[in-house]
Amino acid sequence: MGRGKVVLQRIENKISRQVTFAKRRNGLLKKAYELSILCDAEVALVLFSHAGRLYQFSSSNMLKTLERYQRYIYASADAAVPSSDEMQNNYQEYVKLKTRVEVLQHSQRNLLGEDLAPLTTSELDQLENQVDKTLKQIRSRKICFNTTAARHSGKTGITQVLVDELCDLKRKEQMLQDANRALKRKLDEADAEAAPHTNLPWQGGGGGTDMLSDDPPQLEHFFQALEGNPSLQPAFQLMDMNQQPMPAQGGCYPHSWMA
Repeated sequence: MGRGKVVLQRIENKISRQVTFAKRRNGLLKKAYELSILCDAEVALVLFSHAGRLYQFSSSNMLKTLERYQRYIYASADAAVPSSDEMQNNYQEYVKLKTRVEVLQHSQRNLLGEDLAPLTTSELDQLENQVDKTLKQIRSRKICFNTTAARHSGKTGITQVLVDELCDLKRKEQMLQDANRALKRKLDEADAEAAPHTNLPWQGGGGGTDMLSDDPPQLEHFFQALEGNPSLQPAFQLMDMNQQPMPAQGGCYPHSWMA
């Protein structure tokens, strides 16, 4: 008749517990001895009973085995803890990786159109070139994909690809025209603000009397004005050659005593 299955739990009966401890203790010590002999292993066994009594076995010196055990444990602990230089190198590597991650995150936000205020003109130009390059690659890949799909689907697929490209070009043309009109309007407004508010006399626009004119002078009006004003017409008088001319009032002829 075979032995029944032993349930692994605390034996409540004190006598049965002591008997079981004694049997299994002797068996454990025997197994440790056999292991040290058969496998040429250094074995040290320390066992305390419930009452606090010590039982031990060692294939060699117990103290030497314990010292070896302690050296091994401490060496493993020292190997697990990195040195100060290694920790410094690891920290520097961590700082570099963290900085790179922050730069990549900032670049990603800029590509999405965020945080553009601190950027300079050159940085904005570089960002624009990068976006344009990315768009060209995406469009090239899209065209290749559509062309491949069109080859499998036939003529209808090719027509659809051309229609899509035409719609895209029309949309870009409309965007450029709107931008051009906006720039032209801004330029006109700037010119209007820069122009003077008052015109000089020689400038057109009714700002004053035209002092300088490109039309030639009208001689007929000039002579008509002389004919209509008798005071401006010359007077001719017959005078004797022997008679001394009399200077007019306020004239420039010399007096008689100066003749």
